[in-house]
Amino acid sequence: MARKRREPDGGPGQPWLNTFADLMNLLLCFFVMLFAMSSIDAEKFEQISVSMANSFGILHGGGAAILDGQLISSGISQLDNLDEYYNNMGIDEEGTSEGKDGNKGSTSSIENYEEALEKIQEEMEKETTRMYDKVSELAESYGLGSDVELAMDPEYQFVQLSLKGSVLFDSGKAEIKEEAKPILSKIGDILAKFEGYVIEIEGHTDNVPMVSGAYKDNNWLSSARALNAADYLIKTKHLDPAKIKYSGRGEYEPIASNDTEEGKAKNRRIEIKIYNEISGR
Repeated sequence: MARKRREPDGGPGQPWLNTFADLMNLLLCFFVMLFAMSSIDAEKFEQISVSMANSFGILHGGGAAILDGQLISSGISQLDNLDEYYNNMGIDEEGTSEGKDGNKGSTSSIENYEEALEKIQEEMEKETTRMYDKVSELAESYGLGSDVELAMDPEYQFVQLSLKGSVLFDSGKAEIKEEAKPILSKIGDILAKFEGYVIEIEGHTDNVPMVSGAYKDNNWLSSARALNAADYLIKTKHLDPAKIKYSGRGEYEPIASNDTEEGKAKNRRIEIKIYNEISGR
């Protein structure tokens, strides 16, 4: 009886080959479509090429043959130092690096950046110190010495005026006291001298939970106080609303311990920050 001939595994006519070939065609079409939709940045490609050339010596700018590359020609054991080669990509033996269009720049660029940053910080210090002196002089001329505390940001971004919450508001309320409005008006006169500067008003509370039903918690109370102070200054002193920011910080940025009544009184406050123009605010 004649036996039916069996095709060897992997030979022609196997059904899985057709499926595999279809899959390969689909993948090829997919990557062709991706390539057609992409855009190539020639400048970045050139920079990558130069870096790869200096590291492996297999592109233009490197060795003439693949064996001349820095890693391959030194033996496969050099792959242990791959991170060192990667960090030095594009840097030649003289300590210079290739930038745009193959131009070489000194590694002192980092030092130049740090020097420029130092100069900016010096200018910020000068500007903020000048602002502080001006605000201090105005506060003294308006007789605000006992009601307002002045401070200067350690990073010289702003000058800060701080008012006790008890001066402006009754406990648990956000409406400005009538007797406090002359004080806030004088502060508005100071702020008007800094037209075009960004001004931020922050409300702060102690950690005693809210008991009244007017506000859900201290965050809501401090936010309402900051908003009311900003609204009063905008309407009475015609400050630019686009330059006024306001927010409530609740109990989360205390300046004193909440374990004592004196500390709690210090934490209940309104802070008004005048940012210098160099800070970028």
